[in-house]
Amino acid sequence: MTPTTTAKSRPAATRRPGRRRSFSITTPSWLFAAPALLVYALVVLYPAISGVFYAFTDWSGIGEDMSFVGLANFRTLLGDEQAMGSIGNTLLLTLAIVAVQNGIGLLLALGVHAKLRSRALLRVIFFAPVVVSPVMVAFLWKYIYNPDPSAGLNGLLGLDVNWLGDPSVALWSVAGMVVWQYAGYSMVIFLAGLEGVPKELHEAAMIDGAGTFQRFRYVTWPLLAPALTINMMLSTIGGLKLFDQIFATTNGGPGYATETLSTVLYKQAFVFGKFGYSTAIALVLALFVAAVSLVQVYYLRSREVTA
Repeated sequence: MTPTTTAKSRPAATRRPGRRRSFSITTPSWLFAAPALLVYALVVLYPAISGVFYAFTDWSGIGEDMSFVGLANFRTLLGDEQAMGSIGNTLLLTLAIVAVQNGIGLLLALGVHAKLRSRALLRVIFFAPVVVSPVMVAFLWKYIYNPDPSAGLNGLLGLDVNWLGDPSVALWSVAGMVVWQYAGYSMVIFLAGLEGVPKELHEAAMIDGAGTFQRFRYVTWPLLAPALTINMMLSTIGGLKLFDQIFATTNGGPGYATETLSTVLYKQAFVFGKFGYSTAIALVLALFVAAVSLVQVYYLRSREVTA
């Protein structure tokens, strides 16, 4: 009887290849984000932290000659009539943009959500201004707001209004321009919310005898709460820090009628050379935007829960 040949006694050439032991190396997930975080820290975090320091100095923005002045820049801000007036303009402009932009965006979303053959084309047309540069839009509307009675919006409506030169009209003219550009953006977000509303709920409401307005009030509107939160946040932040369109159309004028905190801090830094004072204004603006955003998020999130 021939003894059974074991694996140890087999020649190397006749051994069956066994399974190789596999080694798994776990790479920390944050390591993949490290390059992007490093760039973000150098480009955003470091300048922001440096700006907080410069807000308490009298640095002119050139050279290393500066001294620590404490809260002097903030006291100057409180006594600056131009800066205080710009805060009021910023709030009025933001309220107008938030209310009108989201209202028009919701109406557009409801319109293109309907079963129309041209709804895809309409979505593209309404969203097209969003992808255009704000400066380009500003120059376009500067032509539309031509004060000549026979040109632009005046010629179309038969009016004689100095849209950007009249202090009582200029701020609302800028708000209308911004709403025209970004209403399509709000439309897209509301449209995404409408797509997520189950059709079964509308069908059940119709069976119960609910009309169009009732279905919107009690079915659609509560389920649009997350979309409303996003739109309110984005439009509020955009309105509070609005700069490009104002700088390209009115540069804060006529007088100080369209001056906002963003244009004031720009002029203080690059026109008057008061870099320390401008960073103090920027710090106040950043804290104000953060505070408004937190309050807004808290309220809107609570509405999402109760809706």
